[in-house]
Amino acid sequence: MCSAHDVGESEVLKRNYGIVQLQLTKKRTMDSRRNCFFKYYVVVLHLLRRVLLRSLGLSAVRCAFVVGKTDLSRSSRGAMASAAAAAAAAAAAATTAAGGGDGKEGGVIGSGGGDPAEEAVEERVINEEYKIWKKNTPFLYDLVMTHALEWPSLTVQWLPDVTRPEGKDYAVHRLILGTHTSDEQNHLLIAKFGGFGSVSGKIEIEIKINHEGEVNRARFMPQNPCVIATKTPSCEVLVFDYTKHPSTPAPGGECQPDIRLRGHQKEGYGLSWNPNLNGYLLSASDDHTICLWDINTTPKDNRVVDAKSIFTGHTAVVEDVAWHLLHESLFGSVADDQKLMIWDTRSHTTNRPSHTVDAHAAEVNCLSFNPYSEFILATGSADKTVALWDLRNLKLKLHSFESHKDEIFQVQWSPHNETILASSGTDRRLHVWDLSKIGEEQSSEDAEDGPPELLFIHGGHTAKISDFSWNPNEPWVICSVSEDNIMQVWQMAENIYNDEEPDVANGDLEAPAAS
Repeated sequence: MCSAHDVGESEVLKRNYGIVQLQLTKKRTMDSRRNCFFKYYVVVLHLLRRVLLRSLGLSAVRCAFVVGKTDLSRSSRGAMASAAAAAAAAAAAATTAAGGGDGKEGGVIGSGGGDPAEEAVEERVINEEYKIWKKNTPFLYDLVMTHALEWPSLTVQWLPDVTRPEGKDYAVHRLILGTHTSDEQNHLLIAKFGGFGSVSGKIEIEIKINHEGEVNRARFMPQNPCVIATKTPSCEVLVFDYTKHPSTPAPGGECQPDIRLRGHQKEGYGLSWNPNLNGYLLSASDDHTICLWDINTTPKDNRVVDAKSIFTGHTAVVEDVAWHLLHESLFGSVADDQKLMIWDTRSHTTNRPSHTVDAHAAEVNCLSFNPYSEFILATGSADKTVALWDLRNLKLKLHSFESHKDEIFQVQWSPHNETILASSGTDRRLHVWDLSKIGEEQSSEDAEDGPPELLFIHGGHTAKISDFSWNPNEPWVICSVSEDNIMQVWQMAENIYNDEEPDVANGDLEAPAAS
């Protein structure tokens, strides 16, 4: 029998877990799109950060950016060279602003955290990175739309419905958003987005519903998308049927949810509707517990529902919870105790999970079950990695995705592709991964850009990404929101994800590993 040590990691995945369906050739030709574009792009960004930071006595930080391998014209290379020159000028200005003059005296940033000069330099670096990203979006995206919201949204989710106006060449989609205001009235929002296939794409707020405090998270019920559950700064979870509320908020700011769900002692973020059982909702909380409600039991004379079950296995803040997509009684949870727990509601044991895994080296912030494979799930952590797991053998981590530069707070599988996964977090980047590329051969230069499974990095945000959502109707379209009020709807260029390989003779394919 061939052991795991006798074959490459990608072969272990293919043989034991069925993630990668296609056999890889022994020596694959390097992707023709991995050419000069990315090299110039990374070099310029790396130079930009190095010049700005070193001019003020700081160590340079390598800037991993968009992994999109497309051709770059000479004019665009020239534009990048100009950007690098502008970076040098910006560095000189930053040095002067910091009181350094020539950068040798008085211009060195102190070691204390929160130094205004250091923050100013970081802001300048972020702004210059954004300018370069924006200038090169035509090479990297088939669609990019940026919208400045009135207030930041901590949550976003595409609604499943889509309308196609008669005689028009575009579709209209809708989104769930929320507000996080500065001591003003907060709202649950339904936004309308139209314009796929049209140059007149725009975003409009269609419905505003008064909400108690900021909307930490909002998710629709799969069986009835008009029903939306929200997490609040209090211990209650609220449920709204937006068809029963006016499109403009009630005067006075009174929040009138259709149902109030009680059981927690503190706020939280994790929220998950059961896709197989109508009305079953899970919630994760800072009080170390997970609550389960059945909203079908709501009394007519009292719109308050107490928790059906409270699960108490974690010993720290429970960050996220998710129902299994195919098994109605299974769900997973992750917490600051660094553990992944798998629960079975049929066991009638609420203080002991079916499986417990020491998943990461730091807090575990998110999890997602693969919609195509009943055994595969992913977790994201403050240790800057995404971990891949198989429910049949949780003692062994299948793979660790490493490229993020800071905490990961969201991880979601693509609804259209079994091997595609996305993650985002504090580093202002959204990474798209392709499991089918795990173990592919790389040149040393390509390895510097990231592991082979790193398909793309969206670099359009200048603040922490709060949430993102795959569009269920438009493949490869993602909406992401960040703490600086920005919402972006985007789709990477087709030649990045449409990786058509040349025909290979059967004799050139690797034989499956012996079992």
